[in-house]
Amino acid sequence: MKIYTKNGDQGKTSLVDGSPISKAHIRLEVYGTLDELNSHVGLLVGMLDAESIFSAETTSLKEIQIWLFQLGSQLACSDPEMAKKLPTINHEPLKKMEQEMDLWDSELPPLRNFILPGGHPASAQAHICRTIARRAERACVTLEEQTPLDLPATPFLNRLSDHFYMLARRINHRLKIDNIEWKP
Repeated sequence: MKIYTKNGDQGKTSLVDGSPISKAHIRLEVYGTLDELNSHVGLLVGMLDAESIFSAETTSLKEIQIWLFQLGSQLACSDPEMAKKLPTINHEPLKKMEQEMDLWDSELPPLRNFILPGGHPASAQAHICRTIARRAERACVTLEEQTPLDLPATPFLNRLSDHFYMLARRINHRLKIDNIEWKP
């Protein structure tokens, strides 16, 4: 099977259920942004693998990658019956991320100011993941205004961006690198 089909050369593609759709449709924007985010999470995993103290975090990030694929598969399907057969997300990932963030927060110094992205390259990469998650969230809200979704996509993306923010702080803290505070 060839990787290229030329079917998309005219700006159209098909969803998982075979429905034709414009590549400019907000649905594609959402799951394309999830794909971009997943690639950046993969880069973050590679960066943290180089630091042996982050094995729990890399395990968590690999689970997030699976959740992103599951959410993307749901968004790539407009047929509710077919969507029932696809992997999906529920509220469990939100609970898991909240528990992780609560644990990390208990180990971090209190936040007194906004922080600027930076410090260790892995921390900066976590901030990139955060901003992409926010973009995906905004696109998801636009999609949900047009087509109600039967899954917690927006809450998941909202929590995920918070998770990346906390992870960025945690990375710098564990590596004894100061987060750069924004002091206007």
